[in-house]
Amino acid sequence: MKKTILSLCLLLLSAGIAMAQHKKHKGDDASNDKQQTVSATAPAATSAPQTTLKADDMAFKDMSHDFGVVPEGPDATTEFTFTNTGKEPIVIQKAQPSCGCTVPSFSSEPILPGGKGTINVAYHTKGRPNAFTKTISVVSNAGTKVLTIKGNVEKAPTGSVPENNSMIKTN
Repeated sequence: MKKTILSLCLLLLSAGIAMAQHKKHKGDDASNDKQQTVSATAPAATSAPQTTLKADDMAFKDMSHDFGVVPEGPDATTEFTFTNTGKEPIVIQKAQPSCGCTVPSFSSEPILPGGKGTINVAYHTKGRPNAFTKTISVVSNAGTKVLTIKGNVEKAPTGSVPENNSMIKTN
């Protein structure tokens, strides 16, 4: 009986290995097909209009902002300004914060050469006492710039007065 069970286990193990190798080979064929498809379309991707812009053409006045000590509750906000020092319009494609507590906003309108653009940043302080440092990656047709905000959220005082005044009786 033990020999039968052992033989059956070995048979199943061998079949499993064979099936895994068969699937691996099929996956290799699919990846080869993808490589051929990518290389076939690569010339079309390189024929897109080239830009003369570079990340330095998006010249920020300041790349970081220190809020210092801020109270817990209201949002801490700041505005980053930049100048387009290049020869083509700059279009911001996205501003990606490092976490959900930081919210950037910007205009999708092109910033013409010599023009100024802004990125507004709000940090939600409620429920986040202590020091913080967050980044915002700004992606544009000129490249990527990383902005930084930091500060220290001072915990809101816990009041000794009850919040529900309906229980207090006055004469």
